[in-house]
Amino acid sequence: MSAPLGVILAGGQARRMGGGDKGLLPLGSTTILAHVIARLQPQVSEIVLNANGDPARFAGLGLPVVADTIPGFAGPLAGVLAGLDHAATRGFDQIVTAAADTPFLPADLVARLGAQARGQAHPLVLAATPRDVEETKSMSKSGLIRHPTFGLWPVALRDDLRAALHEGLKKVVLWTDRHGGREALFPDSQAFFNVNTPEDLAHAEALLS
Repeated sequence: MSAPLGVILAGGQARRMGGGDKGLLPLGSTTILAHVIARLQPQVSEIVLNANGDPARFAGLGLPVVADTIPGFAGPLAGVLAGLDHAATRGFDQIVTAAADTPFLPADLVARLGAQARGQAHPLVLAATPRDVEETKSMSKSGLIRHPTFGLWPVALRDDLRAALHEGLKKVVLWTDRHGGREALFPDSQAFFNVNTPEDLAHAEALLS
């Protein structure tokens, strides 16, 4: 698999952080988003940022910014579609997505997703981690915890995704399961730790140090 386009999903509303862009919050000597970029950049050909509102606030990153084309904050799948549409204009067959608030994402994210996609007509794989005894969100039939904002997505299915979003679909796994999506197992669930609250940010600082 040639290196895909990397798409960082930053289109959420960050309600639990009081609004604004979680990725631009300070972490260590830089920002959460800078950590995400540093980890994803060596794994992909290019990076684009999916974000809504005025793109000028991300000007210092030097990255293209693409907004959702589905109105009303339709969730991460709208960001995936924006990334797929941009990838089509750049000649990519697939994208890999990562969330903008996960500063410790795996250094082998793309490699593991790509390995699990072998043999698929349309590579479609979500990252997954072993189930914690108290964890129930996004659990798959295999008992793994899926991380829907971390995945490998085929440009070939972008019009199907667009149609599903216009029909009101928001849950990522409903669409990926419909198309035979697979799971790539990552042993370290901490790699997908995301900053949702001020307490999470303090925890991220502790992990960084």
